Amino acid sequence: MAISFIRVDDRIIHGQVVTRWSMERPCDGIIAVNDKCATNDLLKNALKAASTKKTFIWTHEQFLQKMDEAVKSGKNYFVITKEPVTMAKLLVDNGMTVNVQTLNVGPQSARGNTIYVNKNCDVTNEEFEAYEKIHQAGYNVEFQLVPDSTKVTYESIRSKVQKKGDN
Repeated sequence: MAISFIRVDDRIIHGQVVTRWSMERPCDGIIAVNDKCATNDLLKNALKAASTKKTFIWTHEQFLQKMDEAVKSGKNYFVITKEPVTMAKLLVDNGMTVNVQTLNVGPQSARGNTIYVNKNCDVTNEEFEAYEKIHQAGYNVEFQLVPDSTKVTYESIRSKVQKKGDN
């Protein structure tokens, strides 16, 4: 099976991922790709403690070294990045092979110069460009915190975001 779920989430690993999404889409383990967390023992240990699954916290470079092994594994893995730019690199630039064509986007906190997309999900122009790149590569992008919450598709907000981004 290999990579069975892909998600962008600014909190990376937390209760929604471990309890809600892993029940909806069973997995054997979680692979978080984030350079800062992978190189900080405190952050790495906190993320691992938040998960009941086998959990790997890797830098982008470490993931690239292990990507083929993860993709060819007989186990199901979630791949989660904190930022959409990193996910675009994995899916498009690095050609990660996944068993799904939908990118799930969880919390993306409001910050300066963000555009509101969905409850608890705001994106910057740079992040919008990453989602556009992922969309152009043939992936569906869905903004949805948990399985039973409101889902907003990138396709449905694409023109709205492009117009606001031009201002």
